[in-house]
Amino acid sequence: MDRSRTPSGLFPSGPLRPAFREPHPVRVGAVLAGAGATAGWLLVSALLATSPRSFVWLVLGAAILAWLVAVLLTFVGDRGVAVGVALSAGAGVAIAIGLVVARWVTTGWFLW
Repeated sequence: MDRSRTPSGLFPSGPLRPAFREPHPVRVGAVLAGAGATAGWLLVSALLATSPRSFVWLVLGAAILAWLVAVLLTFVGDRGVAVGVALSAGAGVAIAIGLVVARWVTTGWFLW
């Protein structure tokens, strides 16, 4: 028995240090689930497009909606899913912006 931790009465020890643990840790499965669901959401939104202009606007709108859901999930739901949603929405926006830049360089500005 370790006597250095046992209070003697003459020199009472304070409470032991608390062990802080994350109440809702971020798990890989939750991140992948959020990323997959958002990728499906962006794919369905992109399939509704009839032109490159509508593709960009639909993907940007769907990504903004996904980011709002990620913020809501951060405070209310699973933060792992929120991370996956935000990552996948960011990748979708990067693809849409890449299309805008590629079209802008080759043929000119097409969003307005």
